[in-house]
Amino acid sequence: MKHFLPLTSLAAAIALATSTHAAAGTERVINVSLPLGPDSQQGIGVLKFGEELERLSEGRLTIEPHYDNALGAEREVVEGMGFGIIDAGIASTGPMGGFVDEFMLFDLPYVFENHKHAYAFLDSEHGEELARLAEEGMNVKFLAWMENGFRHNTNSVRPIEKPSNLEGINHRTQESRVQVDTWEALGANATPMAWTEVYTALQQGVMDSQENPLATIYDVNFYEVQDYLNITQHVYSPAPLMMGLDLFNSFSEEDQAIIIEAAQIALPVQREASQELEQRYLGQLEELGMTVTHPDLAPFREAVKPVLEEWAPTVGAELVDAAVNYKY
Repeated sequence: MKHFLPLTSLAAAIALATSTHAAAGTERVINVSLPLGPDSQQGIGVLKFGEELERLSEGRLTIEPHYDNALGAEREVVEGMGFGIIDAGIASTGPMGGFVDEFMLFDLPYVFENHKHAYAFLDSEHGEELARLAEEGMNVKFLAWMENGFRHNTNSVRPIEKPSNLEGINHRTQESRVQVDTWEALGANATPMAWTEVYTALQQGVMDSQENPLATIYDVNFYEVQDYLNITQHVYSPAPLMMGLDLFNSFSEEDQAIIIEAAQIALPVQREASQELEQRYLGQLEELGMTVTHPDLAPFREAVKPVLEEWAPTVGAELVDAAVNYKY
C-alpha cells in the first residue's frame, strides 16, 4: 500500500473492527461503509444486500451501514478493508488505480457506450479477472459490480455543445493523471483537487467546472453553484461492493456462499435503482434551475482518442480493446 489511514479514521475503524470481531458464536454484524446516504443508489443496493444476507442466514449475518464517508474517504476505506480494520464497503474505482493499474480503465474516457455495454463487460470473464487482481493488489473481495453510473460535466460558464466550448474553463478533476489528460485533450484547464474542497472552490469561483454522476451532483447540491449540466457521459463509474479478503476468508464456505448470493441478488436491484434515479435527478436538476445540454458525443470521443492511445500500454492494451469493443 502506498498511503495510510489518518490516525483519526484508523482509530475509529479499529474500534469498530475490535467490537465486531468480539461478537460471540456464529452471529456477525458486518459494518459497511458508503460514500452517500441511505436513499442513494448506493444505499438502496447495500440495504438490499443486508436484507438478503439476513434472510439467507436466518438472522445470523446482518449489516450495519455507515453513510456519508463516516468511516473515511473512499481510498481510506479500500485500504481499511485490505488491512482488516473495516469490514466492507461500496466505493468508486477512482482510488483503485493507485493499487492496480488495470483499474485505471474506469478513468479512461468513452470506453463504454451505455449501461448494457458496461454491465455485459463487468459481468464477463473480464470483470472476474479485475476482481482477482483486486484480491492480489488490494486484499479485498469483490462481491458485486454495483455502480455510480455515467459521469457528466457541470460548469458555471456556458453550455457545452462541443469540445471547443471547454476552452478557458477551469475544471476540477479527481487526483488522476488520466483524468487530467482527458480534460486537457477536451480543451479545459484541468486541476486535480481533493473532493472535500470542490464545493467551496466552485462557490468561490476558484474552479468553474466539475464532473460526477447525476446522483452525486444532486446529493451534494452542486446546482447551487453550477448553472449548466452537460450530459457528456464521458466515463462510466462502477462502485463495487467489497469485503476485506481476510474477513471473507474467515467465514465458513456456507457463509461465503450466502454473502455472494446476497450481493448478487442485490446487484440488479441496485443497477435498476441507479438508472431510475439518474432520470429522476435529471428532471429535478433542471427544475432547480440548471440548463441541461445534450451534446453530440462523437466530437468528444474523437478528441480523447490520444488519451486512450497514450494510456492503453499502462492499463493493458488488450483490456482496453476488450472493453471498448465488447459485444453486448
